[in-house]
Amino acid sequence: MRECFEPALETMARRDLAQLQLERLQATLFRVAKNVPLYRNRFAERNIDPEVFADLADVRRLPFTTKADLREAYPYGLFAVPLREVVRLHASSGTTGKPVVAGYTRNDVKTWARLVGRVLVAAGAGRDDVVQIALGYGLFTGGIGFHYGAEAVGAAVIPASSGGTRRQVAIMQDYRTTVFVATPSYALHLAETLDAMDVNVNALSLRFGLFGAETWTEGMRAAIEDRLKLTATDNYGISEIMGPGVAGECQAKAGMHVSEDHFLIEIVDPTTGEPVPDGEDGELVITTLTKEAFPMIRFRTGDITHIIPEPCACGRTMRRIGRIVGRTDDMLIIRGVNVFPSRVESLLLEVEGTTPNYRIVLSRSGSLDEALLEVEPSEALMFDRVAEHQALVEKLKRRLHSELGVAFAVRLVEPGSLARGEEGKTIRVVDKRNDAPAGDEDSMKA
Repeated sequence: MRECFEPALETMARRDLAQLQLERLQATLFRVAKNVPLYRNRFAERNIDPEVFADLADVRRLPFTTKADLREAYPYGLFAVPLREVVRLHASSGTTGKPVVAGYTRNDVKTWARLVGRVLVAAGAGRDDVVQIALGYGLFTGGIGFHYGAEAVGAAVIPASSGGTRRQVAIMQDYRTTVFVATPSYALHLAETLDAMDVNVNALSLRFGLFGAETWTEGMRAAIEDRLKLTATDNYGISEIMGPGVAGECQAKAGMHVSEDHFLIEIVDPTTGEPVPDGEDGELVITTLTKEAFPMIRFRTGDITHIIPEPCACGRTMRRIGRIVGRTDDMLIIRGVNVFPSRVESLLLEVEGTTPNYRIVLSRSGSLDEALLEVEPSEALMFDRVAEHQALVEKLKRRLHSELGVAFAVRLVEPGSLARGEEGKTIRVVDKRNDAPAGDEDSMKA
């Protein structure tokens, strides 16, 4: 068995875990029915009495919570404690509407640190490590979440935050960073910068990397491990639930262990809301079991994954979820064809001279959709001849049309130039189709 941060809990017998989940679920339901009007009203509508809730399977009787519910309750309408008991506030991105404000009590913050500590230790980190966190600090949960988790483990923390890639490289060299925490797209951008600076990666002290906050592929993992000479693991968190620490891979890299003593998970059909069998992709739904300030009942995350039912070789007993393969809301319809951005990323990883840092720009010409793919090429290609640039562009056009069934225009852009959010995520899609003049019937399609 590999090392665990909280071994007695992470290797708990499944029967004992189920009993603990039920007890915590009952307490959570009682608290939200008493203190959160949204849940009190919905429970009353469905004749749900938290005091007689006696079986985990009955969770399916509970109403879903959606992001729309959270935005409607902005900012504090779903808090289950008075504001005076809240010691921390974070917020998710508000790019598609009002942001979602999440509150934390003092106990919530302590629990959060421990759960991120589990993820770090599972990935290989320990008290002898130097952890460089290249995620945004501030309202985004990523930077501070990993910061507190690394301190809980006893590691030395470098709060580098996002951006300033050459500065990140200098820190990595001078402070002998052993664990790197970032988004996967930023990790590859850093690898390109190392090449441009002629830094010998083998001379660095890197051992492990924890990457998340955006979808990525096994091909991208292989590229990161090859370019940075470290072991790369996936992890999952969502601001509405807690932030990082909900789930993370161990060194077996066979799915992300969910801290089921704190989160009850379901996988449902995104259309019907009905449960799907283990192993089948669907939408991840999470119920918090220990959150005090901002408990969530059956929150529809929008993330597509599946449950891995087989035991893990590491000895942890909590179930795993597979890599997040996309979101229920990220499918693009271009000229009637369904396109997932993650498929574009997979294709780019197969084409030499490109990186998986890209942006899809959608617009409308008359009644037709137009799709432009902006791609950051490898640093090496930037110094090649114009003819080779054009050959790469034509190759990408052919592959995109052949494999996705949609014609894309392709443009190579300067490495590192594509816009990134505070969290370090590349902004993948810019949809300008709704900017079409009012009254254009076609602007209402797709």
